[in-house]
Amino acid sequence: MRIAPELYLKRLLVGGFERVFELNRNFRNEGIDRRHNPEFTMLELYQAYGDCRSMMELIEEMVTTIAQKLFGTLQIQHANGRVINLERPWRRAPYCDLIREHAGKDWYELSLDRKRVRAGELGITVTPEMNDLEIAHEIYEKLIEQTLIQPTFVIRLPACLVPLAKVCEDDPTVVDVYELEINGQEISPGYSELNDPIEQRRRFTEQAIRDGRNLSEAIDEDFLTALEHGMPPAGGLGMGVDRLVMLLTGAESIRDVLLFPQMRLK
Repeated sequence: MRIAPELYLKRLLVGGFERVFELNRNFRNEGIDRRHNPEFTMLELYQAYGDCRSMMELIEEMVTTIAQKLFGTLQIQHANGRVINLERPWRRAPYCDLIREHAGKDWYELSLDRKRVRAGELGITVTPEMNDLEIAHEIYEKLIEQTLIQPTFVIRLPACLVPLAKVCEDDPTVVDVYELEINGQEISPGYSELNDPIEQRRRFTEQAIRDGRNLSEAIDEDFLTALEHGMPPAGGLGMGVDRLVMLLTGAESIRDVLLFPQMRLK
């Protein structure tokens, strides 16, 4: 049971397919709550000679077209009285700017010890082994993501969080990606895809070491061999179909849009 079809679809780009997509079932060993189910439906696509910006344009057009055709409006009413406004263009917000908004303008100038203290003051639990980036991302996931109600592309994420994306030309510490947040949850990630086999191996290795995994198990040698044959520059995105249905119908729990949810009513 696969967690994503990404590495296989990219092999098709190497083989000469310029545009590929798949509607698939993914399986992940994650907890169950209102917004997560271990088995879910995903649209994943890749376009040769595209990039993060072309993927943002594509997902904007896709979601707004679906909403307009189904409901005749881009103002999506939810049962709690909240209205999601899908009118384009959608907000673009750099990750580090959001961190500064919530954790202080001086966040990136603080020492690690001061960041631990600041995070605690914000109500974030910090363990001794957490580094700067992990603390910042905990703040993002616990305090920031849930506040992004109207469509927002969170861009320029830390490179260590996205090992399959190209770094930004002006700053190698961040990658050229977006995470589309609507109604406080991620609907779609999109990348300028990394197609350098040497850099990709280095990223896989660093990730495996951080996660304490065996290198032979963590590194997909077949995929790296495919990259060595040459993958064109490309943009790619995924879209959680179940979460999109939640957004458009106003459902507050993912179990309400699944035919056979694992989380049962009490």
